[in-house]
Amino acid sequence: MDLPSILESLLVASESPLPSPELARLVRARAAEFSEDSITENPENAPAPDSPERVLDLNALAEIGEDEVKAALAELNEIYEKSGRSFVVAERSKGWKIYTRADFAGFVKLLFPGRKPERLSPPAMETLAIIAYRQPVTKSALEAVRGVSCDGMLQKLLDRELVKISGRADLPGRPLLYATTELFLEHFGITDIEDLPNIGELRKVELPDGTEDEEEKKQETTSAEDAETQLALSAVEKPSNKTAEPSQGEAEEPPSEDSDSSEE
Repeated sequence: MDLPSILESLLVASESPLPSPELARLVRARAAEFSEDSITENPENAPAPDSPERVLDLNALAEIGEDEVKAALAELNEIYEKSGRSFVVAERSKGWKIYTRADFAGFVKLLFPGRKPERLSPPAMETLAIIAYRQPVTKSALEAVRGVSCDGMLQKLLDRELVKISGRADLPGRPLLYATTELFLEHFGITDIEDLPNIGELRKVELPDGTEDEEEKKQETTSAEDAETQLALSAVEKPSNKTAEPSQGEAEEPPSEDSDSSEE
């Protein structure tokens, strides 16, 4: 019994993925059960007389760490490849798990006739790529990069659980922030977002974040208000130097007579 076989038994028995620290802890815990004190207190922990556990190097197992676990799993994959096995041990965001190889997908999918693979449309992939490389990101930033509304694409990605709401931005209106999920990592076969190709270079590229449009709108609004104010001021009636002429329907006043004059 060697370490790769021990790890294989743990992965086969576990219903969920196991991270490297947990695998190492389980191995150390079993090694601790072989100690004399542990067997004295719990005789059921003692290995059977013909058990291969009796030949284990308990001292080595008691000091197993993450590096030893990863090396043993790599050795296990080499054994699978040399023997032509249909499965492989792979690490995802939640830990290590045994997966069937893609070459056998045609046979495996017959076990799930009701489940058909759903492909993302190009617009959805574009939206998802922007979120993955620039997360956390607001909807206005997405629309500034793509140049179109992203409401439908965002809802589709949220429904697929590839994208989640990760909080609110420290911007006017407190817009929502979007980021990828663990399902995204598992779906694309990576353990961390830093595993994306060229992520360091693409994150340095300056992209519009949507705030420029808001500033332009504010400037346009201010300019429009100034123009309206000037127009209103110019429409105010200015005083005229010309004497107002009486209207046609208005009678002229007769000339005044001297009070000293008398009728003849």
